[in-house]
Amino acid sequence: MPADAFIQCRVTPEMKTLVRKLAEREQITESALVKELLQVVLRTAALQGFPKLDALDRPKRDSRLYIRLEPEDRQLLTGRATQRGMPSATYVSLLVRSHLRGVTPIPKEELLALKQSIGELKAIGRNLNQIAKALNQDSRAMVPGRQEVNSMLRVAEGLRDHFKALLKANEKSWVQGYAQTSR
Repeated sequence: MPADAFIQCRVTPEMKTLVRKLAEREQITESALVKELLQVVLRTAALQGFPKLDALDRPKRDSRLYIRLEPEDRQLLTGRATQRGMPSATYVSLLVRSHLRGVTPIPKEELLALKQSIGELKAIGRNLNQIAKALNQDSRAMVPGRQEVNSMLRVAEGLRDHFKALLKANEKSWVQGYAQTSR
């Protein structure tokens, strides 16, 4: 049976040193030592009635993807991911999803800014509704002046233009990154 599954864990520096020293003494790799240790533990557990594995318990072979990159490509990847404020693996995942599904991802920070702006637009909308309601209920109500209405309109138009520019810049950055790497 091919050994194509991985087990990973974090250990203290001291434990890592002990594993390395023991592996050197046995003249095997650290990975081979850990594999042998696991086999001993699992055999011991099996003697005590270790449960049989169901087909459902086995991990999917394609649930994790490993790729090799040239050092220069890895540098570019790290730079682009850093510009977006995300880990390299997340950036690659978004790129692949974008390419496969034809969608332009929006990073968390940009999405948060959009949501905050939408909140501001809602507040402006509520204010306009209150003004309209007051005008409908009392014809003598204080009507906002041209300057106030123009100010609200400028804020709404500014947010609209900001949304458009943000979405356009986001899309351009993903497409531009793809175009640069596909040359």
